[in-house]
Order: sequence, then C-alpha cells, then structure tokens
Amino acid sequence: MNATKEIIKQAAINLFYKKSYFATAMSNIALDCNIRKASIYYHYASKEDILFDILITTMTELTAYIETCLQGIENIENKMRAAVRAHVKFHCDRQKEVLISDSELRGLTANNYKSFVALRDAYEKKFQDMIDQGMDQGYFATGDTKIISYAILTMCTAVANWFKPEDRLTGDQISSMYEELVVTRLLRESLPLHSFETSVLEE
Repeated sequence: MNATKEIIKQAAINLFYKKSYFATAMSNIALDCNIRKASIYYHYASKEDILFDILITTMTELTAYIETCLQGIENIENKMRAAVRAHVKFHCDRQKEVLISDSELRGLTANNYKSFVALRDAYEKKFQDMIDQGMDQGYFATGDTKIISYAILTMCTAVANWFKPEDRLTGDQISSMYEELVVTRLLRESLPLHSFETSVLEE
C-alpha cells in the first residue's frame, strides 16, 4: 500500500472510531489527511471501499497472527491457550479496527458483507475445530461446540471495549488472565475427576 493510501486509511480508522462510519464524511477524511477530497478517489472509489479495506485487512491480519502463534504447538490444550492469548492481545493492540469491525458492518453492501462474514466464519471455525478436538481427546468438557465458541470469542473480543494501555494491566497480562479463565475455568471445569487425577499423576 502506498504512503498516501495508508494515510487515508489511518485517518478513516480514527474518524470511524471517534465519530462512527455514517457520521464521517469524505471531506472529514480529506481534512484530517490535509489533502483534497478529490484525491481520495484516486485511491478509493467510495467511503465504503475504505471501510471494506479496514475490515478485510483487520480480519486477515487477525487470522494470520493466530496462525503464527499456533505454529509448532501440538497439544490441543496448549493450542487453545495460545489462540485465546493471541485473540485477546490482538484486540488490545488493535482496538480501533476491531471495534469498527464489530460495529460498522451495516455500512457494507450485500456482496462486501458476504465476503467479510466468510472470513469471520472461517476464523471462528478454527476455534470450533480446536474445541471439538479437545473434547474428543478428553481435555475439554463436552457441550455445544458452536455455542461454546461464540461464548469464548464474544468474551475475548469484548476486551477491546474497556482496555486502556495506560491502566495497571498490560495487554499481555490480560491475555494471560483470559487464557486461564477460558481453558481452566470454562473448558475444563466439568471434566470428570479421573481426568484431573490422570493429569496429576503424569506430572
């Protein structure tokens, strides 16, 4: 992406975050970029194109980040721990983009909406597959995989609503707390006692 297009995109992210997508005009973006409004159209055909670029890029980069964090991990519990940590950390680091992704989908036309949702569904499927695998191997308590995945992702995504970098806990600290909450308290708490006895004996 060239420098001017990136400047336009970053200005749009800040404005969509502060004012909302629908309350932001192309003239607002141009003013923040210190360029003429007409210059934006050299890079983006419409305001929706900017929004779509933000959403697709954010979802693509989140997926790539999770995949990188999972590389080389075989044990399914450790995999889920890494995935939860990565998801929460990303949402702490990229608050503006993920909040826009959650709140401004109504700004997309049907085809763009379908394209984004397909990426989001594929991402959610990664968590569902890990949950299924963990249940099959006896690491996680059994239940409705989709509902469990929605509960986990909704809880972990919500960190973007309240996280403040200047507060007492860092994104790394919070992501570790969420990892423990999700895996130990939610996914494992209903396992039969013998599962924990076996785990202790193996240590």
